[in-house]
Amino acid sequence: MEIMIFHGSEFIIDKPEYGKGGRYNDYGLGFYCTEHVELAREWACTNEHGGYANKYYLDTDGLEILELNSNGYSILNWLAILLENRRFDPGTDVGRMAKDYILAGYLPEYRDYDVIKGYRADDSYFSFAREFLGNGISLQQLERAMHLGELGEQIVIRSRKAFAQLHFAGYEPVDKDTYLAKRNIRDDRAREAYRVERTARVDLNEAIYVMDLMRQDRGNGNVRL
Repeated sequence: MEIMIFHGSEFIIDKPEYGKGGRYNDYGLGFYCTEHVELAREWACTNEHGGYANKYYLDTDGLEILELNSNGYSILNWLAILLENRRFDPGTDVGRMAKDYILAGYLPEYRDYDVIKGYRADDSYFSFAREFLGNGISLQQLERAMHLGELGEQIVIRSRKAFAQLHFAGYEPVDKDTYLAKRNIRDDRAREAYRVERTARVDLNEAIYVMDLMRQDRGNGNVRL
């Protein structure tokens, strides 16, 4: 099967190369794309200038694809991969213990997959994950937060095989004034929705916090995921 994907960048990238890019992105080293051209247009823009929405066809036949939003995976599996690849200091002892706990208990085998599909965590969304690790928001609030702002899924090309099945199909210029504004509006909307979510009354009989998860594994509780 062939799917169309887009990559927003300040450059035209007609030959994506295996092994290039930053190692400390959400899912590690790879070529980060989206199936939504509007998102690629937003990602292409910086505060200084516009960029390009590069278009590709990906032949998925024979590729091993990890879909983190499918049944069988939870938000904690996504978070564990994020924690292994992103560089950050949780900031508190609770956060550091929670980071170690999530990595030890929820990190899936993901490194041998050709392609990974899952949530995109820009800086504001990563702050939601950080707050969960600090026991500031519940697991349910984190799950709802990932849908705020409609960032959608990203598709990461990771293996040599997947790069060989990725074919450039053109590009379009992206105007900074239009799409940087759209990106900022999307981010502001997500932050405001999160503020409302963060201050809403929590049902403590239903809410699960990271400390609850850690205590459960020490035999001091009964938490249902």
